[in-house]
Amino acid sequence: MGEKLINWGLFSLLALIWGSSFILMKAGMSSLSPYQVASLRILSAGLVLIPFARKALLAVPGNKLALVILSGLLGSFFPAYLFCIAETKIDSSLAGMLNALTPIFTILVGIAFFQFKVQTIKIVGVLIGFTGLLLLVTPELTLGIQNFSYSLFVLAATVFYGLNVNLVGRHMRGIGSLHIASLAFVFLIIPSLIILYFTGYFALSLTEKPLLMATLASFVLGILGTAVGSILFYMLVKRAGALFASMVTYGIPFIAVSWGIWYGEVVTLFQIGCLGIILVGVYLANKK
Repeated sequence: MGEKLINWGLFSLLALIWGSSFILMKAGMSSLSPYQVASLRILSAGLVLIPFARKALLAVPGNKLALVILSGLLGSFFPAYLFCIAETKIDSSLAGMLNALTPIFTILVGIAFFQFKVQTIKIVGVLIGFTGLLLLVTPELTLGIQNFSYSLFVLAATVFYGLNVNLVGRHMRGIGSLHIASLAFVFLIIPSLIILYFTGYFALSLTEKPLLMATLASFVLGILGTAVGSILFYMLVKRAGALFASMVTYGIPFIAVSWGIWYGEVVTLFQIGCLGIILVGVYLANKK
């Protein structure tokens, strides 16, 4: 009973942290480019985790080091940029709803590459989930192919998440959560700094309040949404399994929608209905 309470506690905290990430991206991009916000997110996470990196390097087996770095790329680096680029054209609430498809792609990736057993109920769940997806993005398509195409950046990020969930669950159960996160993000400090340099971030007048607030939002996004969130996520995957951890996306969209409404975004009943269809599909796809 105690173990289940801990798992659900981690689940709820992770949903709150990651559900708030979408609005923090939007706040960061009020004065910075999507590439700068994503880079600051990864950079701040890496800086926070530096004190733990040396111990992690000694603890992680040499043959697992490449997998840890790959996990950082799939689970944080690439999605960070994809989400920020997407939110230049779509609302943060919509991004949060589309993120709910992560468990669907976890199943599909598991079937394709990790020998998941294919059951009829899972196929039905995947089909229902994609029905909700198509209905959800249809209004974006009517606004123009550009708006629709930016939704695809979020879908690409969920595919990366699905790959990472399976990778961690299958190959890294014996590695400490903090070791995985610290090594992965410290490795990503250098590419983040390079991107910040070439996008002109260090030439900006960072004493100006709008730029300072945008930078602060990006750092909060990195420290909480990426560093702390990743540690909690890795911990949850190893404690409760890959599928349970991926289902944190049940809670994330509702947090994201709440922040979106507070921020002044328009969230329709049609979108909430589509989200409901997606979550029904997710439930069936993960039903044993």
